[in-house]
Amino acid sequence: MNKILFDPTVGKLAFIFIGIIIIWIVLKVVQRNLISKLKDNSNRYKAKKFSTILGYILTLVLITIVYSNKLGGLTIAFGVAGAGIAFALQEVIASFAGWLAIMFGGFYKTGDRVQLGGIKGDVMDIGVLRTTVMEIGQWVDGDLYNGRIVLIANSYVFKEPVFNYSGDFPFLWDEIKLPIQYGSNYDKAKELFIEIARDVAGDLGEKSQEKWNALQQKFLLENAQTDPMVSLIANDNWVEYTIRYVVNYKKRRWTKNELFTRILNEVEKTNGQIKFASATFQLVEAPEIRVKMDK
Repeated sequence: MNKILFDPTVGKLAFIFIGIIIIWIVLKVVQRNLISKLKDNSNRYKAKKFSTILGYILTLVLITIVYSNKLGGLTIAFGVAGAGIAFALQEVIASFAGWLAIMFGGFYKTGDRVQLGGIKGDVMDIGVLRTTVMEIGQWVDGDLYNGRIVLIANSYVFKEPVFNYSGDFPFLWDEIKLPIQYGSNYDKAKELFIEIARDVAGDLGEKSQEKWNALQQKFLLENAQTDPMVSLIANDNWVEYTIRYVVNYKKRRWTKNELFTRILNEVEKTNGQIKFASATFQLVEAPEIRVKMDK
């Protein structure tokens, strides 16, 4: 009677194949039934990322366990090779360390508006090595998308400042300056500008104050005025009014457009009590001109 010989290599490969299938089926079930039901977008994104990385780690552990009896003699070789690889891939390792710092350090999260390495935009994805950003600015004004998708190495968080426009305080202070002619009704101008600022941007005062109070409990900060305010200075040419207000970080252009539109219309209604100033040059006296003609 012939004996059926069992090939151990085929058995190990089959065991690895079945094990990998089970690992990823379990992870997909967890992602679909548990992770996808998380309400917070940031937590759901992080949990999905970690579960995917966990799948790769478990797959690597499974392969290591199956072939553990053949790895003993390669320990020294792996150590030497690992040192060389670590030196050659130091930028990759720094980017991976940056990813850990981003995920656990709260530098930024998906959806935040940031500036990294001179690139400003909204974070689309945070990968293990790179952060994907939808760029704003450059040849486009007003904090609008220009259409470029930029990949930035995570190692930048250790090398350059990270500007977050929408972190713990998702508001920005913005200002517009208005030159008013001397002889205008200064009190009326100030009242008019503060009224317009409150109508357009005043609804964010209470919300931003709550966020600022929470920020004060977390960090050492002085109290700041979040309601619109108007100040003025007098210079050689005109009286300059400055309107300072809090705005949502995604609505700077819209808010400024609304303010200028309202201001122009309301100033026109004052019938000359408030006049905008412009740079003018007055020639007081013409210089003396001497002409000498040769015979």
